[in-house]
Amino acid sequence: MSFIVDTFVAPQCEEQIAILYEDSSMLMINKPSGLLSLSGKNPLNFDSVHYRLTKDYPTAELVHRLDFGTSGIMLVALNKEVNANLCKQFAARTVAKSYIAFLDGSIDSEEGLIDFPIAKGTFPLQKICSVDGKAAQTYFRVLEKFDSPAITKVEFIPESGRTHQLRIHSREIGHGILGCDLYSSKKVFKMADRLMLHAHKIEFDHPVTGERITGLSELEPFSYFSDKSCSQTQ
Repeated sequence: MSFIVDTFVAPQCEEQIAILYEDSSMLMINKPSGLLSLSGKNPLNFDSVHYRLTKDYPTAELVHRLDFGTSGIMLVALNKEVNANLCKQFAARTVAKSYIAFLDGSIDSEEGLIDFPIAKGTFPLQKICSVDGKAAQTYFRVLEKFDSPAITKVEFIPESGRTHQLRIHSREIGHGILGCDLYSSKKVFKMADRLMLHAHKIEFDHPVTGERITGLSELEPFSYFSDKSCSQTQ
């Protein structure tokens, strides 16, 4: 039997978690890029969203996760009943999420559906596979275009939740996410100081009141671009 050893050690994340909403049952937070959602198996990777939150909220439980490099909005339950309720909403796909991403190049279509099945690849990668892959669809809408260099700002709405879905789907349409170390070229990886993928919006039913809630988290991107000279074209 072979075991996969994860030798990754996360650099220290200096940015703090912002509390966007709080009540007695749950939190909505803004996760910084470069922070793990949960502490890793490697003891050096103890710092995480969960590790930090439990210092002030001992009963905090993460309802879902964001990748290490992805920033943005996350839901956190403050008791087991709320966690179970929110997890059921995710399983039933009644939670709506959208992301903002900055992609290499200029996309011709103003909107569209990316539809490629995703399977596990060689760790830590995923792969596109029509034989073993699970269905994965991502709707995209162009928000802005920039030149010098050519960059497209898009909204992604994933209709499924596969690991690395937005990153690998971006690669498949020929427009990698800036700062992506796994699925973009070295050139595109170096165009930003971080992965330019941000969980922008989430909609769900409040686990206690049943009210439909919309949470928003904004991203101020230009300080992260390696080349700060981009100019808007439309």
